[in-house]
Amino acid sequence: MKRLFLLLLIGLLGAGCESQSGFQGRLRVGMMPKLTGIPYFNACELGARTAAKELGIELIYDGPETADSNKQIEIINSWIVRGFDAIAVAPNNPQAIAPILERARSRGIRVVTWDTDSIQAAREIFCNQVSNSQLAGKLVDIVAQGINSQGTVALISGTETAANQNAWMREMRTYAGRHYPDLVFINPVEYPGEDEVRAYQSAAGFLRRSPRPDAIVGMTSVSTPAVARAVLDAGLAGEVIVTGVVLPKTLRPFIEKGVVQEAVLWNPEDLGYLTVYAAVGMAESDISETPSMNAGRLGSLKIKEGEVLLGEPLVFTRENITQYDF
Repeated sequence: MKRLFLLLLIGLLGAGCESQSGFQGRLRVGMMPKLTGIPYFNACELGARTAAKELGIELIYDGPETADSNKQIEIINSWIVRGFDAIAVAPNNPQAIAPILERARSRGIRVVTWDTDSIQAAREIFCNQVSNSQLAGKLVDIVAQGINSQGTVALISGTETAANQNAWMREMRTYAGRHYPDLVFINPVEYPGEDEVRAYQSAAGFLRRSPRPDAIVGMTSVSTPAVARAVLDAGLAGEVIVTGVVLPKTLRPFIEKGVVQEAVLWNPEDLGYLTVYAAVGMAESDISETPSMNAGRLGSLKIKEGEVLLGEPLVFTRENITQYDF
């Protein structure tokens, strides 16, 4: 009996220490990418795990192997059943995933979206990596500089339902209409999913057209290197302008071979890091209505209308490409 009493006392003391040290051992956050196993979301996971270690929380980072919204729903449902404190999701389909996010909220689970948004009513905060208009404007400027502000532009995206990529492409057309009226976007957009082989085939198809496009823009970190490889294999480096959203590590060989002059992204490790801080902030005290949030090493970031913005896009060139290790 005395031994049992001592064990209970130790357990209570441990619980008391735990409650004084923040979230250690008791807050569970589920974080879901669009899909697992690609370099971009691997980099996001690294940042997320750094934040989780700093905050002392349990992070479950999981998602489908392909960009499958039904698989996302299945995993989220399991998180609801297990009673997670917060979930952070990068939706493949904003509308399809909304009901399960609303169900999570109805169970008291805090809901954050990141990388790409769901419908606003389904989540509480969206961690946006970059302003849609800034990213779109930068991509169009790169294309315009490469083809002297006139010519045809092909777009290769990911999935048809990806809210962020669709928003960027809308903004690109708007920006070009205001600043470069002689840029013509080819329709339809190619949607090979997050599949490098299919993205390569889409780019090769554009290159076989007569006339072929003057520029091809990859809207995902998977499609952009696939486009660059297709242009290189076709012997068209320097003749067809290539840019897009891409990780610097995968971009480097194409910069060195002269296939790509400039491309853009943000820091995906920082995005993963920010997302965990936002999820913890929501679980600790509802930060969705506050003007700013603590984002650890990123400092204090503004929250506006339920959205926190990571920052401005990074532009990668031959001069700075070696400075980035992701």
